[in-house]
Amino acid sequence: MTSMPRRLRILTWHVHGNYLYYLSQVPHEFYVVTREGYPPGYAGVGGSLPWGRNVHELPWERVAATEFDCVLYQHRSHYEHDRNALLTPVQRNLPTLYLEHDPPQEHPTNTLHPVQDPSVLLVHVTPFNALMWDSGVTPTRVIDHGVVVDPAVRYTGTLARGISVVNHLGRRGRRFGADVFAEARRMVALDLVGREAEASGGLGEVPNDQLARFTARYRFFFHPVRYTSLGLAVVEAMMIGMPVVGLATTELSTVIRNGTNGYVDTRTESLVEVMRALIDEPVLAARWGQAAARTARERFGIGRFVSDWQAAFREVAG
Repeated sequence: MTSMPRRLRILTWHVHGNYLYYLSQVPHEFYVVTREGYPPGYAGVGGSLPWGRNVHELPWERVAATEFDCVLYQHRSHYEHDRNALLTPVQRNLPTLYLEHDPPQEHPTNTLHPVQDPSVLLVHVTPFNALMWDSGVTPTRVIDHGVVVDPAVRYTGTLARGISVVNHLGRRGRRFGADVFAEARRMVALDLVGREAEASGGLGEVPNDQLARFTARYRFFFHPVRYTSLGLAVVEAMMIGMPVVGLATTELSTVIRNGTNGYVDTRTESLVEVMRALIDEPVLAARWGQAAARTARERFGIGRFVSDWQAAFREVAG
């Protein structure tokens, strides 16, 4: 008789809440480091996401006395600081993974990844990220995003406007396309939601558990970001059947097929032309949205995501 795989006890940190929630669909026990006041990087598992019983907050003071099977870092500061300041020598020698959420922020092609250790598995969330980082001696694998959306939420597109979902757009500036969004909004009806969206003329933040239902009313999803990983909000929008318009940069250029499930280009004027067409032609938008949903199910289904992570944990922790 085949035995069930062992449930691992995995120490990690809260870096990107939605990603951590999707990662928690993997059937292991996740222990998330917290600090008093829940500052960034130690935020625990509060908020509106429906966390499962396999996700546990673990105060900083109790980490050293807790047993784990492996450690999953998700941010450079945790790897460079907490690894020595928080973990015991035994914990530092546990099977280790590093989840890299972003492409390099310094030179886009010639940056050596901060993790240089043949015993660590470096996981990139997109093939683009893996291409741009110099991973050096560290073994790597790519695990594409996987998302879960409420099956009751489906795209309607009844609102003849576009929607962008970007946190701190004004603060992040050109890299996240603050200027692109501002230019496009002068020519087409666009709304912005996310943290500090009001500072950029937006509507404010929408809770995670309400975001899909909120965006489903809009005619299309506009992604103005120049240089990032593949935004989870883009994938979530596609999953509910929204067409996507965005810049033909980073991984998005491999996801969107022009005239089929959305449209990408490096010329703002071309994007505006397409957005105007979608506003004028709701039937076209719905057809592209149906294709976007098919793409999302095929490439970003949660079952494939869970299977890929199971294989990564199995490789590292046996």
